[in-house]
Amino acid sequence: MNNIIPFNKPHITGKEVHYIYDAVATGHISGNGKYTKMCQKYFEERWGFKKTLLTTSCTDALEMCALLLNIEPGDEVIMPSYTFVSTALAFVRQGAKIVFADSRTDRPGIDESSIESLITEKTKAIVPVHYAGVACDMDIIMEVATKYNLYVVEDAAQAIDSYYIGKDGVKKPLGSIGHLAAFSFHETKNIQSGEGGLLAINDEQFIKRAEIIWEKGTNRAEFFRGEVNKYGWVDTGSSFLPSEVIAAFLWAQLEDLDKIQNKRKLIWDNYFKLLKPLEVSGLVKVPIIPGCSTNNGHMFYLIFNDIDSRSNIIAKLKKNSVNSVFHYLSLHKSIYYNSKHDGRILTRSDMFADTLLRLPMYFDLENEQIKQICDVIISQVK
Repeated sequence: MNNIIPFNKPHITGKEVHYIYDAVATGHISGNGKYTKMCQKYFEERWGFKKTLLTTSCTDALEMCALLLNIEPGDEVIMPSYTFVSTALAFVRQGAKIVFADSRTDRPGIDESSIESLITEKTKAIVPVHYAGVACDMDIIMEVATKYNLYVVEDAAQAIDSYYIGKDGVKKPLGSIGHLAAFSFHETKNIQSGEGGLLAINDEQFIKRAEIIWEKGTNRAEFFRGEVNKYGWVDTGSSFLPSEVIAAFLWAQLEDLDKIQNKRKLIWDNYFKLLKPLEVSGLVKVPIIPGCSTNNGHMFYLIFNDIDSRSNIIAKLKKNSVNSVFHYLSLHKSIYYNSKHDGRILTRSDMFADTLLRLPMYFDLENEQIKQICDVIISQVK
């Protein structure tokens, strides 16, 4: 029997255990120590975020965004239906009504042209999701947000080291454009710490309060910098910061970021070269990287004509020891939120939910394995 090709295999650089040992040896393994500060400095210097805070997950980073924006019952937040539940959950927990937008016709990201029609006097924020690390059209989104005085939170869970190219030709890191952004370092992401996340703050008005929320509602961070002579409970918050063990693991990944990114993009390019010719069949489509976005090699997917065609390929790949997966189910149709949705039919979100298939994508995936995967798909589509 052939060795199984998993959907994901977390990449280990080899330095993680060394840095974890070093963190333990320092005697400071709770949060906001040496490695936390090193990671945050790296993000701020490399991508120009005004302030970053490591979190235990991207979900936590999004929950911090909801707290920072003072989301409360009665507020409305616009986001795509085709996204992970965490995008919505962070705002639902604060009592917001989620107004789901449909996807684009050419890719799963939010249909930017539909956003303005969804805005009411209750709308407080827009949450674009950079699906597969591919940029939403942020010029359109920021123009609408400015016009209606709304906040923008970029869900950049999949978008580390990917960029938006605006109408002015300037290349901006995803996560640096909206008021706030959230990244994920789950083991399925390009760089990972098992579980982990990051809050990126681009609007300075949120920096001081973010630190307080991050530190359980206390001004503890100010105290340790010597800015106050004692600290106490001053706001809402939670224990959002990760331990130094997680931060040390992440630091090992950041040191190898360019190596990881280059390899993942080579894998993506290899898939694209082998599978792009299948589009002439009219039975399958490969991903589109628009002119407004770079490609960070996070995900390679295929779009089939219907759910049965996708199911057939999943079964055939599994028979040949390859694990492939479909992705999200439309959140507006979820058991939890279906009754709260306003009834609009989101055709394209449902289409991607039924037809999108994710192929194995990880650092250690070899060319021979990619060819094995593609050969199975090609044999079924032709």
